[in-house]
Amino acid sequence: MRAGLWQSVMTFGSWTLLSRVFGLVRDIVLGVVFGPSAATDAFFVAFKIPNFLRRLFAEGAFQQAFVPVLADARRAGGDAEVRALLARVNGCLGAVLLVLTSLAMAASPGLITLFAPGFADAPAQLALAAEMLRLTFPYLLLIALTAAAAAVLNTYESFGPPAFAPVLLNLALIGAAWLVAPRLETGVMALALAVPVAGALQLALQLPFLWRRGLLRWPTLRWRDARVRRILRLMGPTLFSTSVQQLNLLLDTVLASFLVAGSISWLYWSDRLMEFPLGIFGVALGTVILPRLSSDHARVDPAGFNATLDWALRLTAVLMVPATLGLVVLAQPLLTTLFQYGAFAPADVAAASYSLMAYGASLMAFVLVRVLVPGYFSRQDTRGPVRCAIAAMLVNMAASITLVLMLIGTGLAHAGLALATGLGAWTNALLLYRGLRAQGIYRPGAGWAWLWPRIGLAALVMVAVLAWPAAQQTFWLAQGAVVRVVAMIGLIAVGGLVYFAVLWAAGLRPAALAEPRPEHG
Repeated sequence: MRAGLWQSVMTFGSWTLLSRVFGLVRDIVLGVVFGPSAATDAFFVAFKIPNFLRRLFAEGAFQQAFVPVLADARRAGGDAEVRALLARVNGCLGAVLLVLTSLAMAASPGLITLFAPGFADAPAQLALAAEMLRLTFPYLLLIALTAAAAAVLNTYESFGPPAFAPVLLNLALIGAAWLVAPRLETGVMALALAVPVAGALQLALQLPFLWRRGLLRWPTLRWRDARVRRILRLMGPTLFSTSVQQLNLLLDTVLASFLVAGSISWLYWSDRLMEFPLGIFGVALGTVILPRLSSDHARVDPAGFNATLDWALRLTAVLMVPATLGLVVLAQPLLTTLFQYGAFAPADVAAASYSLMAYGASLMAFVLVRVLVPGYFSRQDTRGPVRCAIAAMLVNMAASITLVLMLIGTGLAHAGLALATGLGAWTNALLLYRGLRAQGIYRPGAGWAWLWPRIGLAALVMVAVLAWPAAQQTFWLAQGAVVRVVAMIGLIAVGGLVYFAVLWAAGLRPAALAEPRPEHG
């Protein structure tokens, strides 16, 4: 019997919520201890490079290609075939990334110049970033192996350990900032030292759960294995299509390196707040439905496939419309509440709020991409997402360059980069949706015509309730940390209560969001 989708989403989402809470604490600590500065910008670039590749090789292309093949292997040969496939994948993936890591560590100054060309005019900043990259890059190898283990556990509907693993990264960085940084001449180096330690801890967390299921074997090199070759073929185009958001964010970093000092940090902190709901809901939902969609496709159950996808889209609409508007309306008081302490100045809050509003306006698009892409990859269709991704990339590049040129010197150029990233995400989401409809893969179920007006009405009432208290920046600045946090929690709670109360009054009942019942166990 398969676990319920709601149960799986709640399990994954709950652990992810814990991770995001610790991630939020981490970002607050980094803001208080280090604040936006040239050295902080250098760390964010040094961490972003392996993190960017992690999302390509680990959470992105690799998992999207691995999970459908893994589902086929499990259906064909049971645990024995899964065990053999995991050993071969780990061997091949580990060998490639070991070579890549060695080359990247040797060429770290060149990589920094490639990813942040603006650092070339600041030799000290470039040297610091290159030194930190040599420390952070091994994280890629460790976290890719972690992702392979997580993919197997997710296929067996064990979502807790993979969702909890990022907590270890956050704890490592928090500990480094508070305990190690004061002991170093260059305090920010402590963060770079903590990154590979966190990767090793995340991998170690997954292994006992694989061992208990009898799936753990020593990695082996089998390049000619049919399933390994199929994963590699799927990964090629998937590398690009699943990484559009990351490539767009990377382009932000490249262009921001030419802007005033602190721009990369402002983008980082606003992106992190946008990632909070995206990680709790978007990543959870996309992770949970991929194995289910892959299973429906393997069993030739188009009705079940369509019902799963339709349910995920309904849930996205109901929960992400208020989250999107809430981030935009509450951008400045949120940043004030969470970060405006120590080295994080009021001017930094104002600057970061503009990029947060721009990112926040596209939150729903980022989630939609997470939900729609599995509709392609579960069927091992990589061409459709690639075409959508190319179009989104071109839109983002053109918008980024145009907006930076228009806004340079206004103090809003970094926000233009965030807005351009959002335009790329909306392009990607709309094209993915149109592709599924055009192929007849997805057909909207009954009830969408009345669902949208109810969501729109509830969201408008919520915004009307939040707008005035959110605009009282004098109040937020005058309060201490405890009052700010209590007031913000209360405001978010009131907004959520108003939104769902209006939905209920308009006739929306939980049954409208009930998960599809599988016809097969």
